[in-house]
Amino acid sequence: MNDNSDDRANADTNDGESGRIERATRFVPAPPEAIFELLSDPGSHALIDGSGTVRGARDASPERLTLGSKFGMQMRLGVPYRITNEVVEFDEPTLIAWRHLGGHIWRYRLEPTEGGTTVTEEFDWRTARSPLALRLMRAPTRNRTSIEATLDRLAAHFSSTP
Repeated sequence: MNDNSDDRANADTNDGESGRIERATRFVPAPPEAIFELLSDPGSHALIDGSGTVRGARDASPERLTLGSKFGMQMRLGVPYRITNEVVEFDEPTLIAWRHLGGHIWRYRLEPTEGGTTVTEEFDWRTARSPLALRLMRAPTRNRTSIEATLDRLAAHFSSTP
C-alpha cells in the first residue's frame, strides 16, 4: 500500500535551465508493467486522456509501440485533425516518450513503489520547433492541467480494474 496520504498529482513547472518541462506525478495502484502496457497501446490513449483532445488511434497505428514506432492519432482541438507521433524514448517498463512534428515530447516515467507505481507525466517543450507559438497558445498552462487530469484518469482506470 502507498504510504502517501495525498495521491493527487504533484505539479512541477520550473524544470532545468529553460523551465520548459511541465510535469506532474501520481501514485497509481498497479504494477509498472500493466501501466506500460496501456501506454504502449495507442488505441488505449483516449481512455486516459485528460485534455479531451485525443479521439482515438488511426487505423494504420501499430497495436504496440516500440522505439521508433510511428503512430497516428485522431484529435480534436476546436476542429478535428490528425497527428503522427514517433516513439523517441523507450525503456520497458519504466519509460516511454513520443514526439510529433511540433518537436515537443510527451513522456511517461514509471517507478515501482509499494502497492503500485509512481507515474510522472511530462510535457517537454525544450525541443519544440516554435516555443513562442506554444506560449501564445498557452499550451504549457493548458497541458499542465491536462497532465493532472490524465494522471487522475490513469489512477482511476487501474483502481477499477480487477
